[in-house]
Amino acid sequence: MDERQALSSFAALAQQTRLAIVRALVVAGREGLAAGKIAERMGVSATNVSFHLKELERSGLISQQRVSRSIVYRASYETLAELVTFLMEDCCAGHSAIRANVASSEDRYNAAERVNVVG
Repeated sequence: MDERQALSSFAALAQQTRLAIVRALVVAGREGLAAGKIAERMGVSATNVSFHLKELERSGLISQQRVSRSIVYRASYETLAELVTFLMEDCCAGHSAIRANVASSEDRYNAAERVNVVG
């Protein structure tokens, strides 16, 4: 991920509703959530959530797919992983314990993701 993309992602996440949407989509997993369900969970109007979803999609943090009569949104795990990697790239010089904590967190996430895909 280049700096321009990272700035776009951080700008999109620097708003309370958008951050909550991304977190809800991460928890929802590969099934994602329909736009109406997202609006309901966030307690905002469909117009308001649509504005936020467009911003998140523009930044590449989420994707959408039409499923029947609904538009389902999903977290872009690849982009989110690239953003975390961008943050951690230059970190931890001389602090192997911090890097180990990051690796341990990644291992736990990957194991949970495998359970979500299989289960």
